[in-house]
This record gives sequence, structure tokens and C-alpha cells, in this order.
Amino acid sequence: MKLALLSDLHANLQALEACLAHAQKQGADHFAFLGDLVGYGGQPAEVLDRVQALATQGAVVLKGNHDEMALSPPADTAQHGSGTAAWTGAQLSPEQRQFLAALPLTCHLPQLLLVHASAHQPERWRYVEDERAAAASLDAAQGLHSDVHHVFGGHVHHQRLFYRGAGPGLMRFDPRPGVPVPTPRHRHWLATVGSVGQPRDGDPRAMYAVFDRQASVLTFHRVPYDHMAAAAAVRHCGLPPALAEQLAQRLENGR
Repeated sequence: MKLALLSDLHANLQALEACLAHAQKQGADHFAFLGDLVGYGGQPAEVLDRVQALATQGAVVLKGNHDEMALSPPADTAQHGSGTAAWTGAQLSPEQRQFLAALPLTCHLPQLLLVHASAHQPERWRYVEDERAAAASLDAAQGLHSDVHHVFGGHVHHQRLFYRGAGPGLMRFDPRPGVPVPTPRHRHWLATVGSVGQPRDGDPRAMYAVFDRQASVLTFHRVPYDHMAAAAAVRHCGLPPALAEQLAQRLENGR
């Protein structure tokens, strides 16, 4: 069984479709969406239509902080995410709003836990950016479910892997796209799978990962897509230009 792990879609339909097509070519037969389905991007309703259809086929779907903000926009709109929340919420049908409201914060599957941010107080949306935060999340997951060997999340928009070996602390590993990483169950692992819809590392390619549950192998992926079309969708909606510019950026090597 190969589980495709997709997080932080951020209403980017072009990136989502590219990652789904790529995952199917990798042999993925199950899908998990780790939250932040909407926010920032220009096609929230279309993205939710796609995710809801996959949910009816058995996909796991979690709630992220931007999904929550779309339902209850904050009064402070100084940040881009807060400022686009009201617009995003207005694009959603009553059924889509009900779908988002009912989403869980975590999902426990045999030997693994899925979460948007941290398993340590998931409702606080803590960022797992270093070994200390990763250890807190992993410890919390194992405190809830003793069988957990893997914790998978998103939220930070970066692809990272942490593991616990013989010592008490966690070690950090920076994966390479497309290179399978053995994650044997005699150790404990936490991965952040990156962002499908809004990469923030200067590389416009979408991010996601595939976990081979039988072999216990995790592969991180970067997927090219029509990011200029995604940027155009943001501009067409009248959202802040900086959000479109972030999607349209290119590396010097022309990717």
C-alpha cells in the first residue's frame, strides 16, 4: 500500500492536479490530505470539490489553520493569510463549509499518525521546524497511540525528516526529491511533507511525499506544474499581488 501525503494545497488547483497525477504514476493507491486545503490561492471551491470527491473514495482529510480561518475569519487582517480568509470563505458553498467544519485535526492509522501541524496540542498549530519541536510532536503522538512509529504533517512548507535512534534526542535529515528513504520501524520518525500549493524555498515546483507502508519507505517529491496559471488565478480574483508573485517565481536555472 502506497499512501500519498499532500499538505498545504492552499487553493492551488494546478499544483494539486499535477501532484495527484504524479502520485498515481508512483503507484499510490491511497491519499491523505494534511490540512490547509484553502487560503492564499485563487480556486478554493474547485480544490475542495476535488478533495471531497477523493474523500468519498476513502481519502483521509484533515483540517488546517487556514481551513479554520476560512470558516471564522479573524478580525486582524494584517497578514496575507488572515486577509484572504474572508474572501476564501465567501467562495465556498454551504456544503463545503460543512465539510471543512467537520474535519478532524489528526488521524491515527496503524503505526502512524497524521496531523497538520504538531501532534502536541494540534489545535495550537505549532510549527515543527527543529528537533525539539519534532520530539514534542512525536512524544505526544506516542502518548496517545503506543503503536505509532511515524508521524506525518505539513504546515511548515518544507520537506524534512527527523528520527530517533539510540539516544533520547531526534536527528534531522534533509531529503532529496525522488530518493527513497528507508524508515524502519525499529526507529521512530517524523516528517513534514512540504506544500503542494505554495512552496516557499525559491523553487516553484509543488511538494508532496509517498509512504510505502509495507516496505516502510518514504519518498519526497517535487513536481513541476503550470505555476504561472496558478499565479494568474490569484491575480484574476483580486487577491494581494504578492501571493501571485510568490507562485510565479523561478530559480536562476530556469526551472
